[in-house]
Amino acid sequence: MITLVAAHLLAAAAAPALVRLLDRRAFLVLALVPAASFAWLLPKVVAGDLVTQEISWVPGLGLDISLRLGEVSGPFSLLVTGVGALVLFYCGWYFKPGDTELWRFSAVFTAFAGAMLGLVLSDNVYVLYIFWELTTVLSYLLVGHNPERRANRRAAMNALLVTTFGGLAMLAGLVILHLTSGTPLLSEIVAAPPEATVTVQIAVALALVGAVSKSALVPFHFWLPGAMAAPTPVSAYLHAAAMVKAGIFLVAVLAPAYADLAWWRPTLATLGIVTMVIGGLRALRQYDVKLLLAYGTVSQLGFLTLIASIGTRSAAIAGLAMVVAHALFKSTLFLVVGIIDRSAGTRDLRDLSGLWRLLPWPFAAAVVAGASMAGIPPVFGFVAKEAVLASIEDLGADTGAGWGAVALGGIVVGTILTVAYTARFVWGAFATKADVPPCDIMRRSSWFVVSPVLLAAASLVAGFSGPWLTTILSRAGEAYPAGAHELELTLWHGVNLPLLLSLTTIVLGIALFVARRAVAATQHAITDRLPMPDAEQSYYAVIRGVERVSVELTGRVQRGSLPFYLGTIIVVLALLPGSMLIRAFVLDEGGLDVDLADRPAQVVIVALAVGAAIAAVRSRRRLRAVLLVGLTGYATAMLFVLHGAPDLALTQVLVETFLLVTFVLVLRRLPPFFSERPFTADRWVRIAAGVTVGTVVAGLALLTAASRIADPIGQEFAEPAVSYGGGYNIVNVTLVDIRAWDTLGELSVLVVAATGVASLIHLLTDRAERISRVPAGSGSQRWLQRLDAVRAERRSVVFEVVTRLVFHAVIVYSIFIMLIGHNEPGGGFAGGLIAGLALMVRYLVGGRQELDAAAPVDAGLVLGLGLATAALAGLLPTLLGGGVLQSAIVDIPLGPLGELHLVTSVFFDIGVYLVVIGLALDVLRSLGGGIDQHVADEDQAVGV
Repeated sequence: MITLVAAHLLAAAAAPALVRLLDRRAFLVLALVPAASFAWLLPKVVAGDLVTQEISWVPGLGLDISLRLGEVSGPFSLLVTGVGALVLFYCGWYFKPGDTELWRFSAVFTAFAGAMLGLVLSDNVYVLYIFWELTTVLSYLLVGHNPERRANRRAAMNALLVTTFGGLAMLAGLVILHLTSGTPLLSEIVAAPPEATVTVQIAVALALVGAVSKSALVPFHFWLPGAMAAPTPVSAYLHAAAMVKAGIFLVAVLAPAYADLAWWRPTLATLGIVTMVIGGLRALRQYDVKLLLAYGTVSQLGFLTLIASIGTRSAAIAGLAMVVAHALFKSTLFLVVGIIDRSAGTRDLRDLSGLWRLLPWPFAAAVVAGASMAGIPPVFGFVAKEAVLASIEDLGADTGAGWGAVALGGIVVGTILTVAYTARFVWGAFATKADVPPCDIMRRSSWFVVSPVLLAAASLVAGFSGPWLTTILSRAGEAYPAGAHELELTLWHGVNLPLLLSLTTIVLGIALFVARRAVAATQHAITDRLPMPDAEQSYYAVIRGVERVSVELTGRVQRGSLPFYLGTIIVVLALLPGSMLIRAFVLDEGGLDVDLADRPAQVVIVALAVGAAIAAVRSRRRLRAVLLVGLTGYATAMLFVLHGAPDLALTQVLVETFLLVTFVLVLRRLPPFFSERPFTADRWVRIAAGVTVGTVVAGLALLTAASRIADPIGQEFAEPAVSYGGGYNIVNVTLVDIRAWDTLGELSVLVVAATGVASLIHLLTDRAERISRVPAGSGSQRWLQRLDAVRAERRSVVFEVVTRLVFHAVIVYSIFIMLIGHNEPGGGFAGGLIAGLALMVRYLVGGRQELDAAAPVDAGLVLGLGLATAALAGLLPTLLGGGVLQSAIVDIPLGPLGELHLVTSVFFDIGVYLVVIGLALDVLRSLGGGIDQHVADEDQAVGV
């Protein structure tokens, strides 16, 4: 099953290339993926095989990629793959040849089919949520297929916000269910549900918010009709057969465990009935036949939710049957609308006339699908509706609270409306109207009608296959309590209440259609005199309110003041952790056992650091303050040495040196002295804030160290650092092996930080052009290539000679430090900093031209190359059967030279090395070269 999902994603990745090669016919190739999945799934679903698959994901958290082909997921997976294959086939003739957006649409559509398949097969709640949100994001891209149209952008954003909101609520509910039940598997949660405490009921309610929003029930129903701005294949698949069924799927999965909650049936029944009626009434007022079907889909989704929520055996079977019937007839009708749109050039039923003669095959498919939607025999929609009406008897018998009668009445009213808008669709799309001239149509390939005809034929065949389908679908009912009777899907049950209700709804629905003008006038009169709440307008009002509040809040909080931002952080830190710190010290009667120092040298170094910090605060000269701050950093490095951490000390010294020079580069553009300000109350507040934060941080350090109840995990690193990491430097092995995922994330942060630094300095100079101005071959004449660009009064002979002597040695030493890091103090980070300092020396001695000559490469390229090297070093082990970022130890004999002990994580360290060098280049060219350029421009402006 994982292979099936992965095949869809791989096909999506290959789709752009296929479209470029085959144009719109690429859809025929892509359709083979869901078709093959359907062929694999069909025999297993028919045979009732329970197939599970599990791949370890995050073992430490007990999370696995768990897929399950079960009683409920089986029929849903067949719909996802079968209808998906036919819709992809249909796309091969729907789009115009040479459409420039097909590469993206084909990839996103195929990926959506894979995400939807993963959703219905997911057994792990977190995997379910991932696929759930994937369908949300991909549907956003599909609905917004034509971003130039405002309607597409607006509809896509509405669908994204509504379904994302529901998805987040659902995630919270699923997390609570996982924690209360002790298992993340849906099948186990439903099989042995936790006690229905208030917490559990809240969790279930949150999960249902996701289901209701995804399936477009009131009050979230407005997003689905708006999403009809998408291309018709999207409507036929996402909004009829696939995505909107996700909510129904979740309700059906949870119903066996939670249908007996006191609020479950009343809530879902009310939402379902209201949605059925609103959708049906809105459908009767539409002139766009696609929008008519959209509101019909809203109505039908309310119907399906009502049935899925009953929670009895017969209702489960009837609900699954109705889900299958709805997917078949509604996807057929949407595909027929696409044919009408492409052939007649309009979807307005007031302009359509005589299409039943001009489009006989689409007309026949629409009649069959319409009969199924209206519940007219002998198609499958009638069989499913009869089963639904019969299952209502169980609801009345089990609840005894009147919900059986309420549900039955709602279904009858909704079905009457369904018959009426079905007749309106068939008549409006195909009938010959006396006051409308016959349409002129564009003849299209006969292959264009294959998909809707096959889906309509499936509805007809399924109508006569009730007993066989009963065997397949009844397996889903085994998890539910038995009802008043055992349900059987068949065309004829004899003369009974469901049959009489069916005939009644058909007659009244046709009568409602015949009296459509009077009904429309009545609807308009009611809405004019009694304005009804509009969910879409309410949604926009909420969005405008949120935007207004955010603007006001941003205006008050995001004031562009760095002291204000820092003060906010400081206050929060002092109030929250600080208050907990006071409680801990007050309530701890024994106090803390603190060793002030291990040796006298520590006292001396701490005194030096404290003195430097106080002097830095009191200094009026900026450069002196920076040097004193650097002194505190060097004192920290000395403490690391005294504690036996030379690796940390080396890194601290290098970072402090790099920062010190960087500060000096910036200070060139600032006044030499801090501004003279009176000692006001504001400064006293800042002093108090600084003292408070320092005290809180020191107290937290003491408290956390004294509160440890387990041995540090780092004590266990020594043995695996050698046996698995192949090195004796535990710090470096930890960075590039044991916790390499963290390091990879930190490399990404460094890349983003480097980009931010350059952006803040407004580095708009064309760096590539500047580099290209370095004379070719100039490096063959002297080591320092661009000293001629430095004015004589700014040159230092001693500095130049020292640079000539040490630069290349420092670069070689940086590589040496990088390579020995696995066993000695060093590593990629330290080596990169040393190389960065060497480049910094080149800049200081010769300016920005010398730096560009020394490193004639774009910093962004080095950053990207380093990040890519680290990522590839992590992925390559997977090709050899290992895990991501897994390292290997290789001993390579070198003959007389001995043996090379190579650990593959050194390639990851090379990536770290390159990223740090790229960061150094970016800082030097922005804070150094960029400021130099500004100075030169200013000098030129004043004639210097």
